[in-house]
Amino acid sequence: MKWTKFYLPDAYSPTMEQLVYFHDHTMSIITSITILICILLNSLLWNKLIDLNMNEHQMIETWWTILPTIVLFLIAIPSLKILYSMEELINPTISIKSMGHQWYWSYEYSDKFCKELESYMKYNKKNDFRLLEVDNKMKAPFLTQIRMIFSSSDVLHSWTIPCLAIKMDAVPGRINQSSLMIKKPGIFMGQCSEICGANHSFMPIMLESIKLNKFIKWIS
Repeated sequence: MKWTKFYLPDAYSPTMEQLVYFHDHTMSIITSITILICILLNSLLWNKLIDLNMNEHQMIETWWTILPTIVLFLIAIPSLKILYSMEELINPTISIKSMGHQWYWSYEYSDKFCKELESYMKYNKKNDFRLLEVDNKMKAPFLTQIRMIFSSSDVLHSWTIPCLAIKMDAVPGRINQSSLMIKKPGIFMGQCSEICGANHSFMPIMLESIKLNKFIKWIS
C-alpha cells in the first residue's frame, strides 16, 4: 500500500475478505441513492409543471419513510454478521500474547514451548521498509486458527495489521483477545494505532506467515 492509493489493501484473512465485500455492497447502495437524488434534484430544478394533487400525497410520504428503513436493514444485517464473526473464537490451535511497551512490542508463545521475543524497529538500511522493519518478526502459521491476546505494560497501545483486518487495543491491567486466520504465506506489516507517546510512530509490527511444520521447528 502507498499513500497515493485510494482502495483497500489486498485481503489475506477471511475477515478482511468479508469487510471488502461489505464495503463494495455498501458503496453500491450509496452510489445508487446518490444517482437517484441527483436525478430528482435535476427534475425539481428544471421542471416547470405543477400538479396540485402532489402537494400533499400520503402514499409518497409513507414510501419515503419505508424505503430508507429497508435500505438501513440491507446495510445493518451484513454489518452485524461480520461484527459477531470478528468476536468469535473457534477452537484456536495456537495462542500468542502481544505486550505493548514504550515503544516496542514483545511476543510470548506459551502453548507447548515457552518462547519470548522483543520486537524493536530497525534503523533504515537500503533494502528495509522505512519505519516498518523490525529486528525480530512475529511468526505465525497460515491456515491455522490463532488466538491473539493483547495487553500493555505502561500505556494504551493498539496492535493493528490492516490487510488481516485485526485491530485491538492493548490496555494496561486488562487482557483483550481476538481471532486471527492467515490465508497465505508472506510478511504483513502494521503499526501501533493508538497515540501512546513521543515515539508512537516508531513501534511497527511485522508478522511473518510460514508453514505449520516450519513454525513448529522454529518454536521448538
